[in-house]
Amino acid sequence: MFYVLLFLVVFCIFMSLRTLFLPYRMKGKFVSLESFLSIGYVYATVVVGFAVIYMIFAFIGRPLLIETGMARNENIFETCFYFSAMTLFSVGHGDVIPQGLGRIITVIEALIGYTLPAAFVARAVFDKDK
Repeated sequence: MFYVLLFLVVFCIFMSLRTLFLPYRMKGKFVSLESFLSIGYVYATVVVGFAVIYMIFAFIGRPLLIETGMARNENIFETCFYFSAMTLFSVGHGDVIPQGLGRIITVIEALIGYTLPAAFVARAVFDKDK
């Protein structure tokens, strides 16, 4: 059951990222509200999708994240969501650390986080030329 959910989450993340590389329907606009909302939707999908991936592994008994420090959060979704957002938008703070397979998943998420702004700018420029 968890593997089916994992597949669906990865599929949703992939389909969301795919929208950046398809031809844009509204020609002649450089940066529009639709483009801004589109990138926001992609970011939200990736953050929540990776948070769910971290949660799935925690639920099957293979936690990928370790919290450090004195204040530990018992809410697993909050921890996973926080770590996912910190990984996607920055290099993190070091208060939640990936372990094992989580390191590979974290690298993939960080690479996506670094390429999204470039893809957004490239898409806006290419759409302007059409």
